[in-house]
Amino acid sequence: MLLVADPDAGLLRQLSAALQAEGVDVTGVPDGAQALLQAGALRPDAVLISASLPIVGPVDFVRAVRVARAVPVLLGIDFGSDAEQALQALEAGATACVARPYRVPELLPLVQSAFRRQDTHRTVLTIGDVELDVTAYQVKVGGRVVHLPLREFELLHYLMRNADRTVTREQIMRNVWHSADGMSTNTIAVHVKRLRARLGDVEDRMIQTVRGVGYRLISS
Repeated sequence: MLLVADPDAGLLRQLSAALQAEGVDVTGVPDGAQALLQAGALRPDAVLISASLPIVGPVDFVRAVRVARAVPVLLGIDFGSDAEQALQALEAGATACVARPYRVPELLPLVQSAFRRQDTHRTVLTIGDVELDVTAYQVKVGGRVVHLPLREFELLHYLMRNADRTVTREQIMRNVWHSADGMSTNTIAVHVKRLRARLGDVEDRMIQTVRGVGYRLISS
């Protein structure tokens, strides 16, 4: 998931729609204070912040985030903006700078690269008594190995990466089946049902159905 912090509401809406059309899950916020809160709550795979970020500026944001975790931070720079501020953000730990207003063909490879870099560092995900090892393609529940078919493994991986967030059926189609259409939502429901059974989630407490929307994996 990509967290985008930008004070321009129109730009934020347009960018979110364009990236979501490319299969990127986006959460947008208007200022640095909310960005810090959501960075801690949502644990995004990467963050894109504007150099004109209000309340908590980009340099302070990067420094604060770096204390908690090594999430990639991309800095959006307007033409003619303060080069010194960009340099300070990079020195504080920002990953890269990108031209703002954003052009999706230029931004998308940077976002995807940040996602891959983050996945490289997070090879094992643990939520409750479920442990998923990305590299070994192995899942353990309470220390016991549970064998999952590839599609169910990828579904669980996607839900765990987005723990405590509602993901829509369309997002699951794009990110797990890599398809935007042409697939029955019943296919997803069947895989979720099988996954719950393999995990011992008999009362649907871990993987919850959000009626009319999608699913949410609860971390606690």
